[in-house]
Amino acid sequence: MRFPFVSVKKEENNMIKDTIAAIATAMSSSGIGIVRMSGPDSFEIIDKIFNPKKVGKKLSNEKGYSLHYGFIKDGEDLIDEVLVLAMRGPHSYTAEDTIEIDCHGGVYVVKKILETVIKYGARVADPGEFTKRAFLNGRIDLSQAEAVIDVINAKNEMALKSSLSQLKGSVHTKIVSLREDILYEIAFIESALDDPEHISLDEYPDTLLPKVQKINQDLKKLLASCDNGKFLKEGIQTVIVGKPNAGKSSLMNVLVGEERAIVTDIAGTTRDIIEEHISLNGVSLNIIDTAGIRNTDDIVENIGVSKAKDYAEKADLILYVVDGTKEMDEADEEIWPILENKKVIILLNKSDLDNILTKEQLEEKFEFPVISISAKEETGITILEDTLKEMFFQGELSFNDEIYITNMRHKEAIKNAYDSMQLVEGSILDGMPEDFFSIDLMNAYKALGIVIGEEIEDDLANEIFSKFCMGK
Repeated sequence: MRFPFVSVKKEENNMIKDTIAAIATAMSSSGIGIVRMSGPDSFEIIDKIFNPKKVGKKLSNEKGYSLHYGFIKDGEDLIDEVLVLAMRGPHSYTAEDTIEIDCHGGVYVVKKILETVIKYGARVADPGEFTKRAFLNGRIDLSQAEAVIDVINAKNEMALKSSLSQLKGSVHTKIVSLREDILYEIAFIESALDDPEHISLDEYPDTLLPKVQKINQDLKKLLASCDNGKFLKEGIQTVIVGKPNAGKSSLMNVLVGEERAIVTDIAGTTRDIIEEHISLNGVSLNIIDTAGIRNTDDIVENIGVSKAKDYAEKADLILYVVDGTKEMDEADEEIWPILENKKVIILLNKSDLDNILTKEQLEEKFEFPVISISAKEETGITILEDTLKEMFFQGELSFNDEIYITNMRHKEAIKNAYDSMQLVEGSILDGMPEDFFSIDLMNAYKALGIVIGEEIEDDLANEIFSKFCMGK
């Protein structure tokens, strides 16, 4: 075989010699605080500072997954009454010997216990170092490690479900399967080139082509999920536009669930940008209320109008609020160019009043969905929720067998793999020599390895884990 495979994880793993410790709970007064310790000296250190209720007991002699009551002491100085959870590697979060000290949740006492652990041989963990060790020790891959922080940062139920699915290994399983299929073909080609007398490549391109096309279909499906994944993780960037007094701020208040924006009958009340994060039926919106768009001589209001147009240009979704009690005019015409080539939902507001404009009229004029609402009476919001889900997620979100790529690093790697596999397909169709297949197959294999951390530089790994919180 002519291709060496180097495992970065294994090389780094050999350098893990020390024991780390950190506070795993928030630094605020609470009922319970947790100090976590992981590494080869965890049991040795805890034996020096833990006085169990049972005289003579040593945790180094106890089995894993056992809970022990006693006191943390620094020499003769009593620090706190605690419960200590002992876990033996590889059956722990880090796959190393791990100790968790559950103490009272006062800020001072938790810090004091950490200082004591450090004093007797541990060092302070870097941000994300526990999860990094889980990755380096092979308990999880890099996609699962990144899912940990996504679980912590999840802003809604759908984002949480997606992150948990990735943490359980949905992305890992799919990527490993694709890499195995690709590696098999690489091995076959290389073996045939090394030993042509016993392994023939005759008619092999015809055999390879449907396999490559199947892999391309799978990669294309993963790439297609990236937008949905981005919306799940980060939320849909949503801008509310409309002419003054159309009801934009009232709608904002209804969606947020509080009086977030000032509402008056005076046109031009909203001049600055108001941003909020909301969840509608599990779908996250990063929603922005903007100044009413119209021609105005007011310098401050004009700046607000300019900002509104800028935000609308960058938005994933525009909610265009139309006042149903008034005919459309030049102010509306100012808005129409903004809607071009955008995902738009038109909200025909003030349905609780006598309307001049009708839903049918707007549907004839625009190709966007039109929903009759009353921001004052809070009606039509459920229809808005359903329309959002249909527009961005084809009506439903399933986590049974669907994989959502939520990480832009993963998207880039999968795109590179897809491009390489497209080259393989092109080479087959063009009748190119098998050597060409092998090169591009290897590039695809390596690109997918970046997703799960099999092909990754140390600096990138360090950057990823540096974004984690302390104690995780």
